[in-house]
Parts: sequence; structure tokens; C-alpha cells
Amino acid sequence: MTRVGPCRWSGLSDQTHFGFVVHSIVYQQLSEKAAATIFGRLLALYGGVAPTPKQLIATPIPKLRAAGLSARKAEYAQELAQRVASGEISLDTLESTTDDEVVETLVRVRGIGRWTAQMVLMFHLARPDVFPELDLGIQKALQRFHGLRRLPSPERTASFGARWTPYRTVAAWYLWRSLELPE
Repeated sequence: MTRVGPCRWSGLSDQTHFGFVVHSIVYQQLSEKAAATIFGRLLALYGGVAPTPKQLIATPIPKLRAAGLSARKAEYAQELAQRVASGEISLDTLESTTDDEVVETLVRVRGIGRWTAQMVLMFHLARPDVFPELDLGIQKALQRFHGLRRLPSPERTASFGARWTPYRTVAAWYLWRSLELPE
């Protein structure tokens, strides 16, 4: 913490719930820089703001692909849009539901897993006690921090994270930032 400096995690985004879940789909398994570029191109399709579910449904897959989304991510985003527009999935009450309920709601959509739901909890809903045990960066930081020969398993990662309850999100933020420091 001393080497990284003050915590700058705020956790609140200025996007709609739907917009941030789409943002999280775009960011899956990409570097921050690549994902930001693709998400910027996606927003440009809608005048610089996140689309509504109806706007996304009306956007042809080839147009989403031209913005940089993979075929799968375009499908996932459109499935989310369809399920939200139909009322099958409600994102309106995310801020008033428990962390587990948010995860349970989001993972019902194909292409949205636990990691994506955790990013929504941490960086959109500002939940302070989330530890993304599946995140490669978190695993690498723990490997470095504890001098482990191998990456810790998700189970072991979760057990490390349990030590920081009820501020696991802040711990995760510091672990990610620690990867930016020289060894």
C-alpha cells in the first residue's frame, strides 16, 4: 500500500446499468488499452453514449464487429439487450440487491460469468467487499506478493482474499496496482 499510494478506487461509474454490463462484456479477456479502444468505437456508433437495449438490438452484428467486438461478444451483448428489453432480466434493481443476487441475475445471460458480474459489483455498484478470484491479474499479484511458484487456484485466491473482508475490493485494487510496480 505504501508503494502504490493512496487508494483511488471510487467504484461508481456514470453509465446506466445496461451500459456498464455491455462495457464489462467488451472488457472480458482484453488489455485495458485494447478494450478501451473497442468500447470507444462502440460508443461512437451511438453518438458517444452507451446504447439502450433497443438500440443495440437494432444494430446489425457486422456493424458491431466493425467496431471491434468479436462475433461472440457481439452475440452476448445482443442477447443481454434482448433479455433486458423483454423484461426477462431486470437490471433496474441491481443497486438494491445483494452481491450474490447481482451475480445470479447476470450469469443467466450467455457470455456473462462470475468475473464479469464481479466487475459490475466493483466498478459500477461500488461494492466494497468483492474479490475476483478468477482474475488473472489478482492471481499474478498474489503469486508475486506471496512468492508462490505457481499461480494460486481460484479457491486459494479466494482464501487469500477472505483475509481482507469487508474491504476485499480495495485489496483487489491494490493488488492490480502492485503489478504496475517494478519487482
